[in-house]
Amino acid sequence: MEYLPVFLRLGARPVVVVGGGQVALRKVAWLRRAGAHVTVVAPRLHPQLGEQAARGELEYIAAAFSPAHLAGAVAVVAATGDRTTNARVSRAACERGVPVNVVDDAELSSFIFPAIVDRSPIVVAVGSAGHAPVLARRVREQIEALLPERLGALARFMGARREAVRRALGAFARRGFWERIASGPVATLVLRGEGERAERALARELLTSRLTGLGEVYLIGAGPGDPDLLTLRALQLLQRADVILYDRLVSEAVLERARRDAQRIFVGKAYGAHGQQEHIHALLVRLAGEGKRVARLKGGDPFVFGRGGEEIEALAAHGIPYTVVPGITAALGAAAAAELPLTHRRLASSVSFVNGHAGDGALPDWRFFANPRHTVVVYMGVAQLPGIIARLRAAGAAPGHPVAIIERATLPGQRILRGTLGDITALTAAQPVQPPALLILGDVAAFAATDTGAALTAAAAAAGVPA
Repeated sequence: MEYLPVFLRLGARPVVVVGGGQVALRKVAWLRRAGAHVTVVAPRLHPQLGEQAARGELEYIAAAFSPAHLAGAVAVVAATGDRTTNARVSRAACERGVPVNVVDDAELSSFIFPAIVDRSPIVVAVGSAGHAPVLARRVREQIEALLPERLGALARFMGARREAVRRALGAFARRGFWERIASGPVATLVLRGEGERAERALARELLTSRLTGLGEVYLIGAGPGDPDLLTLRALQLLQRADVILYDRLVSEAVLERARRDAQRIFVGKAYGAHGQQEHIHALLVRLAGEGKRVARLKGGDPFVFGRGGEEIEALAAHGIPYTVVPGITAALGAAAAAELPLTHRRLASSVSFVNGHAGDGALPDWRFFANPRHTVVVYMGVAQLPGIIARLRAAGAAPGHPVAIIERATLPGQRILRGTLGDITALTAAQPVQPPALLILGDVAAFAATDTGAALTAAAAAAGVPA
């Protein structure tokens, strides 16, 4: 980041603009809107600037630039169109420690004007560090199209009631309350200009918050690991949560997308350990009971081997509100990252997701899994690989039955190990697999798009069709 984005409160403080043309007119307009006391230094003045000077809205010095003109200024804008003069302004400002902007010349500037979306008091500034001002303006236009015209009215409405809400609610409850106001019916009424109805709706929300005092829980699927695969809803709630309870399979890159000041609590289970799930239930109930918004962040999807069903049962038993946000489950994410279609018209017409820790009594007939045209995705199965192979062979699977192990799917260091039931044990011994890893069984495990392309090319050549 080449520039620190800041908002400078000018409040009638002196700012000097050197230059009196069309560019200076635009800069003066922004400075005056921000409340600056503007002095324009230029031999000649744009007619509109002249009118403003005549009305006493700015001071005008009809002269060529002199360093003495910067006395007392808190900022300087050079907009003469002449680089030699602009360089003199920049040098004089830097010698005096005064921030300077030279229009369209980042090299001579110590600060730049961003592209601005003005919904005062909400202001959005977009900058490109001087590299691509046209692109910055394009981004501003896109943001501007998304923001309601009356957004400033909503900000003022909320600001006028902050103190009353502060007195009524505790710190954790306040943030959740304001987020409901900003995205719910109250905001809609304010944006429509229905102030009285908005006031009544806010009073009802405040009363409800005071009576319940409860927080809420978000059961969020973190996906297979790549933070770019988080859903938009997951990102929104991660930015809202006060506390993050996360599992072993949640990557650090995903955690970095959460609210920076949120408390993080690791609740991952060790293999063979007991009682951790009950501890998680108790944590969720206690933290939400304290009025906190709790994100229960799980690798993959909460409802696919994530024990999300058990957690919502515990929350419902205590009357705690919750939201479930699905994620890309590990099977789908890993298959996509490895370019292995779980179903394929020629190779597989069905797919099963299986927990590798489950005993035989918890699984269907292994003969169903032994069919190579049925894809089987085994979660937590690498440690159980010898037993899985033995069951499949006993159910009639051939030694050549394809197998793929996808390690660290979607993450840096992703690795795909391909083999068959006959040789995969030796391959994993020679190339040890580290968790997280997923096991895929069936004909699709041998799929390779490049092989398909080669086959199509050969077929085209045989038919005399140009490739």
